Amino acid sequence: MAASDTERAQQQIDEIEALSSIYGDDWCVVDEDEKIYCIKISDCLDQPKWTLCLQVILPPGYPTAEPPIYQLNAPWLRGQDYTELANSLEEIYVQNLGESILYLWVEKIREVLVEKAQSSDPEPDIKKTTEEVDEDDGDDFLLDYQPIQEDQIKMLNYMTSESREDEEVPPIHHGNPITDRRSTFQAHLAPVVTTRQVSR
Repeated sequence: MAASDTERAQQQIDEIEALSSIYGDDWCVVDEDEKIYCIKISDCLDQPKWTLCLQVILPPGYPTAEPPIYQLNAPWLRGQDYTELANSLEEIYVQNLGESILYLWVEKIREVLVEKAQSSDPEPDIKKTTEEVDEDDGDDFLLDYQPIQEDQIKMLNYMTSESREDEEVPPIHHGNPITDRRSTFQAHLAPVVTTRQVSR
């Protein structure tokens, strides 16, 4: 028998209370009504080198029918590191369908951070100010191209005046459509290295 909305809501409340007591100040309620939470995770308690913020939104169907919606935030987390960690979290969800999984996610992330700290990976650049980190967030998927340092008006003029015919359109990969409650979603992915490719 499927869990009722009341049962799911109680499971969410129980899980949030447990996580709050386990993680203390590292656990943060962003929006209680919208069920948005955030937890700061690090490789160790004393002098952390690697840290990451996991933000989750608990949909009404969680944990029995829907996974949490999540976002991983760290200035060093991109590319292959992001993909591997996201895949690990999704694998945990699949292996524990219908169960509360946030604790498992947090501990998996901590395990990855500890491994990074013990490996030969160089430490992340922790000298950045908060403002610099915020600016970096915008260019995560633009590889080495950093339009932040360009004057925005010049950039727009350049894009509109340049001929776009010589710019190769990147291959677009289409994911399998997923239907959920009469809504269909499909992911589309294309590797781009210039803003002109994005426009095309």
